[in-house]
Amino acid sequence: MSTTETARMADVLKRQRTAFTAALPEPMAVRRDRIDRAIALLIDHKDAFAKAVSADFGHRSTEQTLMTDIMPSVGALKHAKKHFEAWGRAEKRKAMFPLGLLGAKAEVVYQPKGVVGVIAPWNFPVGMVMVPMAGILAAGNRAMIKPSEFTERVAEVFAEVVPKYFAEEEIAVFTGGVEVGTAFSQLAFDHLIFTGATSVGKHIMRAAAENLVPVTLELGGKSPTFVSRSADQKKVGERIAMGKMMNAGQICLAPDYLLVAKDQEAAVIDSVKSGVAAMYPTLLANDDYTSVVNGRNYERLQGYLADAKEKGAEAIEVNPAGEDFGGSNGNKMPLTILRNVTDDMKVMQEEIFGPILPVMTYDSIDGAIDYVNSHGRPLGLYYFGNDKAEERRVLTRTISGGVTVNDVLFHNAMEDLPFGGVGPSGMGNYHGADGFKTFSHMRAVYRQSGMDIAKLSGFKPPYGKATQSTLARELKK
Repeated sequence: MSTTETARMADVLKRQRTAFTAALPEPMAVRRDRIDRAIALLIDHKDAFAKAVSADFGHRSTEQTLMTDIMPSVGALKHAKKHFEAWGRAEKRKAMFPLGLLGAKAEVVYQPKGVVGVIAPWNFPVGMVMVPMAGILAAGNRAMIKPSEFTERVAEVFAEVVPKYFAEEEIAVFTGGVEVGTAFSQLAFDHLIFTGATSVGKHIMRAAAENLVPVTLELGGKSPTFVSRSADQKKVGERIAMGKMMNAGQICLAPDYLLVAKDQEAAVIDSVKSGVAAMYPTLLANDDYTSVVNGRNYERLQGYLADAKEKGAEAIEVNPAGEDFGGSNGNKMPLTILRNVTDDMKVMQEEIFGPILPVMTYDSIDGAIDYVNSHGRPLGLYYFGNDKAEERRVLTRTISGGVTVNDVLFHNAMEDLPFGGVGPSGMGNYHGADGFKTFSHMRAVYRQSGMDIAKLSGFKPPYGKATQSTLARELKK
């Protein structure tokens, strides 16, 4: 990367921060206008974004991009527009005894942080820029965006259309490869949000630490799906198939592997196969089915399958029309269900991020819980079943970023729920009010009364009776 590009990023950051400081306090009307412009940007250019996504993936339907990238982004922005003024109101807090009785007051004021850096992934290359933008703009911040280099056409659309709606001092876009991304992550932002792989998240956090930049990391991991003996197996198959086949499984929240009662394994696998066939009677020429994003990821997934089969896994290809995937059809892959998987297989060590579904069996639900707890905490966890006591046991004895019960993915679609990971699946939350708080500084404000509180409470030397009285009162068991 040229030093010119590095200098440009530093210059834009400086200009954004200068403009931000000059505009304080950022008026609510200005924030509302920016949200409106962001909504207009998405709606005006939705077809261009959909076309770019499909070109970057090799194929992805316009409908899927509109449903999974554009619509959630517009929804998040509209939700923020409706509620951000209420979110931004100062919160009264109680002054500690006896200060409150003597006229002191305390409150929390939400201030924008300044300039937020956004490093987006390739799997939802529009949504993962614009959904967090709802909280960023609602909180009164400026933003610098680095789209993924794997979806370069989408990045080009962003670079082309953002300047039509926003001055560079408000929102700026930087395109390029790994070197640009590395330099971007090293900038002294006021906050940085990264969505992507856990392995890359470690590098982002390390780079941000040099400038003590607070980070929100939206990572991934292996989201487990518990299938109870009490579950409706038809619904299980339909809903798991939907979550695993959407975007060809290239979703950080996709059900990564199933935990199924040993005596129900065959029936659950059959239900997933039926669920796939109902939605995708064909795959190769089916506009509704997405391609794996590129050859690199296709080969990675094929490597997982080869490794698993070599180590004893049984592979069940879900190919409803019996199509030949060995032909020249880019990087499309059918779903492959894997039985008899073990922890020494790569497919059980890495986040899959594609149309491969391992199935593990359990004798008791406690054994399944123990398995999940012996691995890294996942971004999502799913439970299918109608046994409320068992559901409560799974949810209270495991930890994950979020949970959907009797379906998959949908906790992420709820703007009033925080979205984020825990441990290796990430840190920090966004969406709705939680996103507003993430991209705001919670400033503590204390107003002293006219009385000499320090003297009355014994804080002011010389220490004497008031001091002893305060200590005696406060240091009781």
